[in-house]
Amino acid sequence: MKYVLILGDGMADYPLSQLDNKTPLQYAKKPNIDFLAQNAEVGMVKTIPEGIPPGSDAANLSVMGYSPKIYYTGRSPLEAISMGIDLSDTDVAIRCNLVTLSEDEKYDQKTMIDYSSDEISSEEAKELIGEVNKHFKSDSMCFYPGISYRHCMVWNNGSTGLKLTPPHDILEKKITDYLPSGESTKILLDMMIKSYDILKDHPVNKARVSRGLRPANSIWLWGEGKKPSIPKFYDKYKLNGSVISAVDLIKGIGILAGLRNVEVEGATGNIDTNFCGKAEAALKELESGQDFVYLHIEAPDECGHRHEIENKVKSIELIDDQVVGTIIKGLEKYDDYRILILPDHPTPLSLRTHTSEPVPFLLYQKSRAKKSGVTGYDELQASKTGIMINEGYKLMDHFILD
Repeated sequence: MKYVLILGDGMADYPLSQLDNKTPLQYAKKPNIDFLAQNAEVGMVKTIPEGIPPGSDAANLSVMGYSPKIYYTGRSPLEAISMGIDLSDTDVAIRCNLVTLSEDEKYDQKTMIDYSSDEISSEEAKELIGEVNKHFKSDSMCFYPGISYRHCMVWNNGSTGLKLTPPHDILEKKITDYLPSGESTKILLDMMIKSYDILKDHPVNKARVSRGLRPANSIWLWGEGKKPSIPKFYDKYKLNGSVISAVDLIKGIGILAGLRNVEVEGATGNIDTNFCGKAEAALKELESGQDFVYLHIEAPDECGHRHEIENKVKSIELIDDQVVGTIIKGLEKYDDYRILILPDHPTPLSLRTHTSEPVPFLLYQKSRAKKSGVTGYDELQASKTGIMINEGYKLMDHFILD
């Protein structure tokens, strides 16, 4: 048996007047996914437990079979592990975005223009993070460059339980009410404020502005946590597996779970990602002897945050055509296989951030295909089946063990 889990990050949404009062999943043309849904088990699953913020960190832990109530310690340590950072038990990892803030005179009056600085290149970002590190590195703090706008700060003996806001939650809002507050975060706020003066006139940013691109003129710190410990995926399910993603967070979860991390050329985590290349890589992993592949696609989530309605629909159609279509064709040679398709959480275009509502899933098995009673795969169709999994981490048990 071969198992492929295809996760469209943030695919679930609310109906939009611009889409004839349909959700992107309802509006998109997705014949491959709809065919599977018509012949699969379809229902809803709650991936975010009560009391836990609706992030991709907790949601993907849940989908991968790990209860966030037990194993969730924060987003950044998962990303740090993916970046090869060796965290000690006393280290606190904190996500460091390179963001674009407005040019208002006072820092606390600025507006969050872009949480990704126009998807700044990793090469440019590395130079800017190096400059930040030059000013702020100490015996207890160090900055590490990552991919595009996503970077990491490690704070030895740092504080946890801080009130830090994800920058993608406050797009086009004044940052006044979302800055770190309290004595334990004063050092973080001071660095953020000083970073603006360090970065605004940096040669990298001057060159970006001259090309019509947004400058990465500030760091933004959030998502702190300590290194978690989770059981190996093989020990839970007796399957050898791989993870395919362009996002450090997902790679980090995979590494902790003992899954093989697969790099795909052209995988960006956005609408321009190499959809087909990811699917082909998944099939290659199965051909090489792996039993299970966790195939993560970030594009719908990014489009939701950026309120790109057409692109969110397009990303779902590309997943259907280039990912699901390629996977179905490549799996034909196996006697039996299972495919699980779902989002990790909704990222409604109208809100531009994550929510905690249950999401639709479909579970298809070649040898046990059955009429589900639905005509396609979307939030409404899935809710009508009456199937509800209230503890999201149990869906993996159902996918593999039942």
